[in-house]
Amino acid sequence: MSWVFLTDELVYKLKKPVRHAFLDFSTIRKRQFYCGEELRLNARLAAETYRRVLSLRRDASGRLTLGGSGRVVDWLVEMKRLPQGDMLDERIACGRLAAAQIDDVANTLAVFYAQRQAEIDGGGAYLRHLTGEQRINRAILLRPELALADIASGALDMVDGLLQRLKPRIEARILGGAIVEGHGDLRPEHVCLCQPPQIIDCLEFNRSMRVIDPYDEINYLGMECEMLGAPWIRPLLVKALQSRLPDSPDAELLALYGGFRALLKARLGVAHLFETPIRHPEKWRPQAIRYIRQAEREMFSVRSRSIRKSTPVCGDA
Repeated sequence: MSWVFLTDELVYKLKKPVRHAFLDFSTIRKRQFYCGEELRLNARLAAETYRRVLSLRRDASGRLTLGGSGRVVDWLVEMKRLPQGDMLDERIACGRLAAAQIDDVANTLAVFYAQRQAEIDGGGAYLRHLTGEQRINRAILLRPELALADIASGALDMVDGLLQRLKPRIEARILGGAIVEGHGDLRPEHVCLCQPPQIIDCLEFNRSMRVIDPYDEINYLGMECEMLGAPWIRPLLVKALQSRLPDSPDAELLALYGGFRALLKARLGVAHLFETPIRHPEKWRPQAIRYIRQAEREMFSVRSRSIRKSTPVCGDA
């Protein structure tokens, strides 16, 4: 959706003139608007990183310049370049990560969510997003040419069933003010462990995709850390959120959130196989299988807890 240009100290992001069902960058005016939105929204969690919106201009000689004079031909977001080695995914990979650093990130996010206005009137967008995206998950992951049906159908059925059964609980959370406008794409590669932590790349192009249960979003970040080999991070994130937002969902709802997000990630990966040209064709199907298996683990974690609770132990009446 964008081209990103790196210098030693700065980053410039130029949106591609594309239109999809979930975004529209097709005109200069729209790209200018969404550059402004990217700057505004990311100021909430990465104010020290996002600097300004710049015009790309063509001067009388035909040369392209940033700012200056001439006809505006596009717009860019200017950012401070963050150290790659301090991104959360990199720190997990090299084992340079302390619990205190995760606490900083967790507390930053907990304060952020606690300050957000409740989306009571607009919260229905969240439930529509869950149900609509799950339908697309099923349609894509069961396409015959992907040969994933035998692997994915069980996890899809479990998420479908739990989503239908827990719909009243989600509606109650909406009416109770638990749904807010969050980040929208909270992943380890978007978290920089500097001081203060910088949490970048908020999803700026579609507000309905940012309307979310904070526990869904924080659980997703924890799940992604787990997929990278750091399962101990998720409990710290959830605990920090509970200190600010004590109305946490039960284990079944958290399992639904995790299962749904894992299937969504599987689907977004294999969708690359329908592009022309296909980038890294060897990558996407194995990655999808990993996320489908993670969806199963998210769902089975609740089932196993339920079985343990209902199975009598020695000495029970």
